[in-house]
Amino acid sequence: MLDWHYSTPDGPYGLASDARHGRRRSDSFRALCACAALLVTSCQPTGILDPQGPVASAEWLLMVNSTAIMLVVVVPVILATLGFAWWYRASNPRAIRSPDESYEGRIEFVVWSIPALIVILLGGVIWIGSHQLDPRAPIQGKADPLRVEVVALDWKWLFIYPDQGIAAVNQLVLPVGTPVDFRLTSATVMNSFFIPQLGSQIYTMGGMTTHLNLLADEQGEYPGFSANFSGDGFAEMRFIAKAVPAGDFDAWVARVRGTGPALDGAGYTQLAKPSIAVPPTTYQSVQPNLFERIIEQTVSGSTLPNPPPHAGEGKVGAETGAAWCPPVQQAGG
Repeated sequence: MLDWHYSTPDGPYGLASDARHGRRRSDSFRALCACAALLVTSCQPTGILDPQGPVASAEWLLMVNSTAIMLVVVVPVILATLGFAWWYRASNPRAIRSPDESYEGRIEFVVWSIPALIVILLGGVIWIGSHQLDPRAPIQGKADPLRVEVVALDWKWLFIYPDQGIAAVNQLVLPVGTPVDFRLTSATVMNSFFIPQLGSQIYTMGGMTTHLNLLADEQGEYPGFSANFSGDGFAEMRFIAKAVPAGDFDAWVARVRGTGPALDGAGYTQLAKPSIAVPPTTYQSVQPNLFERIIEQTVSGSTLPNPPPHAGEGKVGAETGAAWCPPVQQAGG
């Protein structure tokens, strides 16, 4: 009797193959786990999908409602397309296909009336929601609004707190539950101020003032950036909006007042020079009416001088050699 043994260089026949299949299954399992982890990570709420204020929450709801209304048409159309393709396939002898064209009024009515109704409904929802989210509309809060003046520079953000007499670069600190009344302008090209988790983006333009009201419901750090391309350093034109308890905000203001340089005309001239990836900086004091002076400088193209000691508001024109006039207001913003 002959006893045949099949073998390979790796051992008896079949063991090497099983080992290779085992490695393939292991590699496939690891790849599947990696893809699942990536999918779960990408699905975590962030940005506009993770609202942390009333404005952002209203915008999120408007987006969800608009998507749901559109899906009322999109989903049936997709299902009908797949159903028609399956029923009228070449291998289905029960499908009756007539080469003669005919007009069916009822089908024509449905085809046009449903999209028309969807457009009317969608337009109404968006129109009402957009007017309710007017950036200038004040927000009710637990405390009086905090005034913040925002200046877009190359390539950084300057935040002035006129009531506190301080300023910060690429750092925005806000008290939780307090409405924030922003006035915004640009000392350079047009930019777009945007904190996705708090709400509306709004443009900043040289020589013009736009208005925005936001509120942070929860304590946290929320990324902000420019949403409008503005040159070489655009990608680094970012900041962090820190929402902190009211007591911590007061402590931060006191700490800023005790350290750092003053932001006067000479300091602003140095700050306005183009720079990229500027670290957060604070200023213990700010030249009076600096925001208005920046707008005037942008319009006239002049430099920003230092005010004389105890200068009043009415001397801006005398200091710059031109008559001061109120900043131009942007309609609707």
